[in-house]
Amino acid sequence: MTARRPNILMILTDDHATHAIGAYGSVVNTTPRIDEIAQSGRRVDHCYCTNSLCTPSRASILTGTYSHVNGVSTLVTPIDASQPTFVSQLKEAGYRTAIVGKWHMGEGPGHDPQGFDYWAVLRDQGEYFDPQILTADGVHIEKGYATDIITDLSLQWLESLEGDEPWCLLIHHKAPHRAWEPDEAHAHLYSDPIPVPSTFTDDYAGRASAAKHATMRIAEHLTLDDLKVEPPQDLTPDELALWKYQRYMEDYLRCVASVDDNVGRVIDWLGAHGVRDSTLLTYSSDQGFFLGDHGWFDKRFMYEESIRMPLLVSWPERIAPAAPMEQIVTNVDFAQTFLDAAGVDAHERMQGKSFLPQLTGSDEPTRDAFYYRYYENDDENHHVLAHYGIRTEAHKLIYFYSDGMGLPGSSPFRFAPEWELYDLEADPDELVNVYHDPAYADVREQLKVRLWELQAELGDQPHASQPIPALTS
Repeated sequence: MTARRPNILMILTDDHATHAIGAYGSVVNTTPRIDEIAQSGRRVDHCYCTNSLCTPSRASILTGTYSHVNGVSTLVTPIDASQPTFVSQLKEAGYRTAIVGKWHMGEGPGHDPQGFDYWAVLRDQGEYFDPQILTADGVHIEKGYATDIITDLSLQWLESLEGDEPWCLLIHHKAPHRAWEPDEAHAHLYSDPIPVPSTFTDDYAGRASAAKHATMRIAEHLTLDDLKVEPPQDLTPDELALWKYQRYMEDYLRCVASVDDNVGRVIDWLGAHGVRDSTLLTYSSDQGFFLGDHGWFDKRFMYEESIRMPLLVSWPERIAPAAPMEQIVTNVDFAQTFLDAAGVDAHERMQGKSFLPQLTGSDEPTRDAFYYRYYENDDENHHVLAHYGIRTEAHKLIYFYSDGMGLPGSSPFRFAPEWELYDLEADPDELVNVYHDPAYADVREQLKVRLWELQAELGDQPHASQPIPALTS
């Protein structure tokens, strides 16, 4: 441990897919400044969210708990901001603390940020241009582009600090969340044809009804209002689908480019002020995103593109540059990792596990599997069915329970519960559901047992009022 506790700086974006980051091998864009974090530290290859929605993921990151514990399970379940977070514990331990940017976990007494010396957050999803900024003093409109403004306010807070006490700053960007509105400085980028995913025309054959029921297909469900431009005339349906993909990706990647530039501004500030080596700097996103994969945009599903989070970590004083970290980690683990780095005990209710030892060289596993649960059942926008499941290094088991639990007022239409099982080594694109394949019978039953064990360990009881699905169902 260094003599001085590290500063902790988490840059969190919204819907930034891992496969749109250069450090992860992107074939659609470049992110040179974000990549610098990996070059000076570690790239984490298997980081996952436990509920692929903005609001629940942010709550899990802050509290180090799963949705059923922190109470934030959907987009409309606000956080009780008085509950312990890694930020409140750092503040108690003498850290100066701040959050700037997207909050999106409720507004008003009991839901505004707590445990922060300074906070300036977007209202709800926030606007890309001239955003409304909520602080302890009220609401005002900040002129300019949100990604630049969030960085400006963050650096202004850092500049205002006096003394030697360590600080914790959360920079939470809106970008590249929908509605994908780039600024003028990046509006010319990515006008050449963008590679189309090999799964773009996926027909979901052999999979549960949920994949076919979801309204997230670029071809059918991404509207011209979303894209803000009229297509050429006389396009066939297939040509229109590809045209929409290109327009969507252009604006999405242009928003990412602005984030990349602003990450560079932060890195440059740390270097100019001599605190780059003593700062634990992380770059992540609250979940992944479908970039035309399986023909989709958005997230929610337990499929890889949706649940996989980018995580780049740099702390030159402690973390030597090395090969990518391969162990499984989740957003629930962030809180305890930050606290471990600061030498602060984690709150007893936290359910994660610090992966700092693995970042600093340990080859020990973190966990053999992780638990996922998506609560919103047949939501009004994308109609994804409620499901939970387990992912190991080699397999993924998903149960679409679809029993009407989820958002109040969600569709009364109910699907029969269905299972999916994927062999991630043989089928990394998750195209072949092997749940009913006799060759996977033993694996299937072992995964079900491990799933029930994880639910019991974590205290989640999705079927408390009904029998647990039979192991042979």
